[in-house]
Amino acid sequence: MTKNKEVERIAKKLDKMVQRKKTEGALDMLKELKNINMSLETLQSTRVGMSVNALRKQSSDEEIQTLAKFLIKSWKKLLDGSEGKSDEKESKKEVDSPVKPSSTSKDPCSAEKSSKKADEPPNSPTKPTSAVTCFPPTAITSDNVRNKCRELLVAALQTDGDYKTIGVSCEHLAAEIEDQIYNEFKSTDMKYKTRLRSRISNLKDQKNPDLRRNVLCGNISAQRIASMSAEEMASAELKQIREALTKESIREHQLSKVGGTETDMFVCGKCHGKNCSYTQVQTRSADEPMTTFVVCNGCGDRWKFC
Repeated sequence: MTKNKEVERIAKKLDKMVQRKKTEGALDMLKELKNINMSLETLQSTRVGMSVNALRKQSSDEEIQTLAKFLIKSWKKLLDGSEGKSDEKESKKEVDSPVKPSSTSKDPCSAEKSSKKADEPPNSPTKPTSAVTCFPPTAITSDNVRNKCRELLVAALQTDGDYKTIGVSCEHLAAEIEDQIYNEFKSTDMKYKTRLRSRISNLKDQKNPDLRRNVLCGNISAQRIASMSAEEMASAELKQIREALTKESIREHQLSKVGGTETDMFVCGKCHGKNCSYTQVQTRSADEPMTTFVVCNGCGDRWKFC
């Protein structure tokens, strides 16, 4: 198993622990992460920093909290070492630009930065929390349509406040999803907007919280949610309804009227017409009478006589 897959496996287990609010065995997983020689590419692809930070907030075990803080701090140093001062200044300018997302989310590293504020001079300017992240911030685009779509995605991801428990940056995740959709259509045309509307609608659906939580936890990647069909995003309840309707449709079509006998002996209860066809089938034991299936040739209504 490669390093990335191992880290991704641990991250998913930590996310499940946070969702179930059970942190048994979490300390062993944190120790495994401590022994792994972490790289910047692994941190960004697996989002393990968000998972560890969510666990730190969820757990009341001091040993887990201490080790989680140590890991986040060490990974933050790795990120700081990869970025130059010029990149840092550019990220601050992007955060201070006039076009900003309407909603804000908790920063995965906010706990670490709040502990450092005590050491800063009292008159030092307050830095925007969104400029200090465990992962490189996604730049705001120059297209107002794209920026508005990202704002709507952020609001959808923040429904019910699950992102607070998980500790994920909704702005960063929304930007990834929007970017995947934009790269597919290469424009903000009607197809682009329709695709965005369906993502936003399903992520906001109060009856389908599992989809939103899986996206926030990373179980469903930004690339995956950007291309999922309406059937794939549907809630478990809606999928059951669709399956029942499909079975009923198949059952009705199996009662083909081909070979049926036309008659005017029956009256349709729906359109009151007499243009009908009937078929008799032995559905019970041999000594019982046959079952007569009737279909109205006018409106298609079906019924049976036993």
